[in-house]
Amino acid sequence: MSKATFAIIAAAGAATGAAATAAFFSTKKEAPPTITTTTTTTTATPTPRSAPPPAFPTTPTSYTAAQKALVDPNGIFQYGFPGPVADLRPAASLTSSYDRRTRNPAWVAEHITPQSLAANNADRKHSVFVEDVSVPEMFRAKLKDYFRSGYDRGHQVPAADAKWSQEAMDDTFALTNMCPQVGNGFNRDYWAHFEDFCRRLTKTYPSVRVVTGPLYLPKKEADGKWRVSYEVIGTPPNVAVPTHFYKVIFAEDGKPGGKVALGAFVLPNAVISNSKPLVDFEVPVEVVERASGLEFANKLEPARRKRLCQDVQCSLLIKEYAQRQKSFGNNQD
Repeated sequence: MSKATFAIIAAAGAATGAAATAAFFSTKKEAPPTITTTTTTTTATPTPRSAPPPAFPTTPTSYTAAQKALVDPNGIFQYGFPGPVADLRPAASLTSSYDRRTRNPAWVAEHITPQSLAANNADRKHSVFVEDVSVPEMFRAKLKDYFRSGYDRGHQVPAADAKWSQEAMDDTFALTNMCPQVGNGFNRDYWAHFEDFCRRLTKTYPSVRVVTGPLYLPKKEADGKWRVSYEVIGTPPNVAVPTHFYKVIFAEDGKPGGKVALGAFVLPNAVISNSKPLVDFEVPVEVVERASGLEFANKLEPARRKRLCQDVQCSLLIKEYAQRQKSFGNNQD
């Protein structure tokens, strides 16, 4: 992905909302180019070259034993490992990696199938939001952080995807599966319809894997410089409010070594009209990787990849939120 591409996605930052984000994403409708490898032999006239710069950093073997004895940077480990530490949480219905700095997950992965969605052995009204005690208290997102914050406790793996057991549904209510999300117009509307789209993919694919998480994207300010700016909630304020959210979808054909329809989407954490086409938010997976610092498909061979929105129609089925809530109780976030 070129620097220009990343600059454009950055331009669609938090303050610009859905319209500017969609303006960039709508330019990404073409299929990813096919990568071919060619070998070309050319004869070039040698040009004078200066001596190559010294290798950096210098390898430890270049130091003498006496020099090595002068300092011991690794001695700091006698007092503990500074980090960063990714709190990995494998649960029945999800696996997540928690970011202690933002008090948000970095990513949360789930697996849905026609069979898992057909099972109905849980009731959302029996689940409660809980702090994740596996995270040290000083780095933990707390229930009081969201109180009167103006944001929903936004599921990254939705409770509706884990109806196959009460324990599985309860797992989705830990705060390590939550991010602050705009409620009306996003979490309770467009984002909920997007989650429903992911579930409906199981009508076409026997296995669907989804990775969801927050992004903190820069925007260009009046002085021409790019800055990342996001709200922080809580007491003390330490839970970051993401500017955007992503989903990376792996729709599998169910065959060993089979094809995978890959789709990536980035949505602003803002009110989005239900009339906005979902494909306006489609991006190459490399855009999400570069923005998040994560890798999602580096082991998925190009020969096995398909583009999700070329394989199926990427569109939302709009349902009234109040009607949906009748199925899942009155817990709105």
